[in-house]
Amino acid sequence: MKFDYKRDLKRLIVVVLASILMAVNVKIFVRTGGLYPGGATGLTVLIQRVSQLYLGRELPYSIINFTLNAIPVYIGFRFIGKKFTLFSLVMILCSGFFTDLIPEHVITYDTLLIAIFGGIINGVVVSMCLSVDATSGGTDFIAIYLSQKRGMETWNLVLGFNVVILVAAGILFGWDKALYSIVFQYVSTQTLHTLYRAYQRQTLFIITSKPDEISQMIYDVSHHGASIMTAQGSHEHKQYHVVYSVIGADDAKKVMIKIKEIDPHAFINSLRTSEVSGRFYMKPKD
Repeated sequence: MKFDYKRDLKRLIVVVLASILMAVNVKIFVRTGGLYPGGATGLTVLIQRVSQLYLGRELPYSIINFTLNAIPVYIGFRFIGKKFTLFSLVMILCSGFFTDLIPEHVITYDTLLIAIFGGIINGVVVSMCLSVDATSGGTDFIAIYLSQKRGMETWNLVLGFNVVILVAAGILFGWDKALYSIVFQYVSTQTLHTLYRAYQRQTLFIITSKPDEISQMIYDVSHHGASIMTAQGSHEHKQYHVVYSVIGADDAKKVMIKIKEIDPHAFINSLRTSEVSGRFYMKPKD
């Protein structure tokens, strides 16, 4: 496990800031609104409230959260990437520590406002972690392992886990909080999709006179291949080359700029791709 001290210091700073922001979100929004975020965080909050209801005392957030993340962290070290898991572990430990340390504070009692703004903050936190190759723990480890190593679709698995948490919360503490928690999770997901695009796909159709140069550039920038097709214009009946490629959405802007440098007259049609089946290069976690 090699360290790039400048890059890794930046990663550490971002992870610590994200952990503080997550702790603030839990103590100011999640606790006040009685909401249940997705994943290990939501399960931790649920266990805390069950403990308070039946045992008369609230267990520390950090202890529960770390216990729930023990197996996912092992999976991360064993199968995903050691540095990736190390920074994720820092996120888990720091967020637990700061959540126990920071006092509760009420900004508003309006549950809808809490669900919306708490969801936005949660999405920002997750995107901050992912942007520096880390996660907030829990189901993220399992989802990455199953999608990258096993080629499995993980959306339904994560959704099912969150549904179990919400059903349990609804039965124990009231369905209104469970329903507001769905709003929280939806807003969080939409915020994440807006801020972090590495797991999104973009399809490019490029009409160009320099197909070989553009195809090589796409591979150099994104590590994705391309297909070259011949097409005929319907108006002038001239022969053209069409370069077809599916790349990560986070690389799309860089690729399109390079295309214009290679062929200023190229015509580019960029489409958002919702699903890809087959081999698709994913940058391995370190």
